[in-house]
Amino acid sequence: MDSRTLKHISKTMSLALRHKPELFGISLDENGWTDSQILLKALQKRLKISFEEMETVVAENDKQRFAFNAEKTLIRANQGHSVEIDLDLKSKIPLSILFHGTIEANGKSIQEKGLLKGKRNHVHLSKDLETAEKVAKRHGANLLILKVLSAEMQTAGFVFFQSENGVWLTDHVPSRFIDFGEKV
Repeated sequence: MDSRTLKHISKTMSLALRHKPELFGISLDENGWTDSQILLKALQKRLKISFEEMETVVAENDKQRFAFNAEKTLIRANQGHSVEIDLDLKSKIPLSILFHGTIEANGKSIQEKGLLKGKRNHVHLSKDLETAEKVAKRHGANLLILKVLSAEMQTAGFVFFQSENGVWLTDHVPSRFIDFGEKV
């Protein structure tokens, strides 16, 4: 399966498992899980896809967006939901510095309001500069990589979580905890 096909399947799965399950006629349980076979049948109405190809997307997605349960009877997105679900994440002490990748055009708003979760359930943060740059590149040119002073935030009472695929999550990052650094 070529990378364009994998990407298309991944985007369609994201729409179903993170944002619009109702468009696919599926439902997510309170923790975001749905029956793998029901999802496959829903995807097959839009895509030519086999269960093995769905397994490949789960295993090879560069951001590890999806997970199966041990028996592969259930599937869910690891984070990034705009629908209300509880990923049953436990709070975790973050690395002292985390990163957020965006573009310069968002800089002024972030300086004023901090990082907001928008339509998602959490603000997403990366453990390293390389990952933050990859995230930022999806939004265009003129990258802005922000250093988040996560240890200071945690000391101030902010709560952090880490999804199964290593993405750090929190509800809000006030601008006082952001080092705006330089343009990449």
